[in-house]
Amino acid sequence: MPVCASGGARKAGGLCVVAAGMAVVALCPALLAVPSAAAARTRPAHVSAAGAGGTWGKAEQVPGTAALNQGGHAVTLSVSCAAAGDCSAVGYSTPSASSVVAKAFVVTESGGRWGKAEEVLGSVAFNNSGAEVDSVSCAAAGDCSAGGSAGQQAFVVNQTGGRWGKAEQVPGLAALNRAGLAQIVSVSCTAPGQCSAGGYYASRVSHGLLVTQPFVVSESGGTWGTAQAVRGAAAVNPGGAMVNSVSCAAAGDCSAGGTYASRAGQQAFVVNQTGGRWGTAEQVPGTAALNKGGGAAVGSVSCAAAGRCSAGGYYENGSLFMQPFVVNETSGRWGRAEQVPGTAALNKGGTAQVDSVSCAAAGTCSAGGDYSLDNGNTEAFVVNETGGRWGKAEQVPGTAALNKRGAETTSVSCAAAGQCSAGGYYLDGTGGQQAFVVNEAGGTWGKAEQVPGTAALNKGGFAQIVSVSCAAAGRCGAGGLYASGIVNGRPVTQAFIVSETTSDKAH
Repeated sequence: MPVCASGGARKAGGLCVVAAGMAVVALCPALLAVPSAAAARTRPAHVSAAGAGGTWGKAEQVPGTAALNQGGHAVTLSVSCAAAGDCSAVGYSTPSASSVVAKAFVVTESGGRWGKAEEVLGSVAFNNSGAEVDSVSCAAAGDCSAGGSAGQQAFVVNQTGGRWGKAEQVPGLAALNRAGLAQIVSVSCTAPGQCSAGGYYASRVSHGLLVTQPFVVSESGGTWGTAQAVRGAAAVNPGGAMVNSVSCAAAGDCSAGGTYASRAGQQAFVVNQTGGRWGTAEQVPGTAALNKGGGAAVGSVSCAAAGRCSAGGYYENGSLFMQPFVVNETSGRWGRAEQVPGTAALNKGGTAQVDSVSCAAAGTCSAGGDYSLDNGNTEAFVVNETGGRWGKAEQVPGTAALNKRGAETTSVSCAAAGQCSAGGYYLDGTGGQQAFVVNEAGGTWGKAEQVPGTAALNKGGFAQIVSVSCAAAGRCGAGGLYASGIVNGRPVTQAFIVSETTSDKAH
């Protein structure tokens, strides 16, 4: 299992997170513990339950993981839906109580029914310290690509015709990864066999710490090409860098974002791929003026069309408080980052960030994250962009009643303009952490609800939505983790999935 590398990564409540929580790099089962509110925020058969735009079914443990997860640590890290009722999900589980070495799993939904999770073929061949799949993207039902880390090496694996193939080490990465730590963090596919991915590798050791570098790699015709270091990053990166998010609008036309450690502190970057060729990374325009505190990162990128993307993340102001930003790309050129409108008034506690962005059309996106109150509690927010203009952030409707000590929107997915779903977590009055989902219909966000079925599953009081994916309005899938119990003061976590379907009773 990869450990936290330099370049902004740190441990928090068992989560190896990047750039103060912008992206989950590895969920370390040996370290997993019930987190405090501050640690938790760093990042993550169907019974009807109504919600605006669709009806969320009942959460279930990922089929087959009960047998795989004898060690009591499992999580669904990514979900991707290519069509209504046709999704794939990935994550990891631990095979025995005597070992915390994790094994990577994949699971597929077909015709609205989830199959049985299976260990990624071939990952055991170079897995001497654990494996996990961190990201999956499906371009068509049964045709997906995924990536992660095994044996501290980055791998990719493809699904064709509903059948998962054998994992392979990312081509060319062995030559770059001299210090022996690499991981795929994000994958995006536009057509079967046409994908791009990004992550990090460790180029060297400095003062006992691994110095990481960002890389990208593309797949064409079902064959993965050679990984390449992000051009321009090494020149400004003495302390570590990585790609946090990749999004592709068409084959060979993608954008990626992440963070790098300059001498002036942590900075946010974006880089574009055009016609199959990756360009040179640039600091997110406008963040130099905003980022007085020297801490910034792009956490999420979403592209609706070639050269028409949006991204979000955070920066630190002159008072060293985290503030959320969004930035748009038009005609292949990134504009100036701006603080998320409305968050200045909401963010009384001085800590806020964008965790997820999703664009249904050029200039029509939604984003989610969290902000803090003056009492230290966090609140979940969503914000919409219409016609290329970002509106005012709002607390996720309904979370005020649910959230007693903290909440965060961790994932957003939009199937059409004004038709999105989101998920995350909130801390209830008993000290437990619960998972929520919320739907948007016609541009208006409905009321958040606890994920149906998790109340019965989450005996250990630690649940969270990590990933949401919508194939059509009201037809989404989501996944995360819940704690089935507590052993030796630590939660026994299980991976879950939940599906949303359209309903005449949706409100």
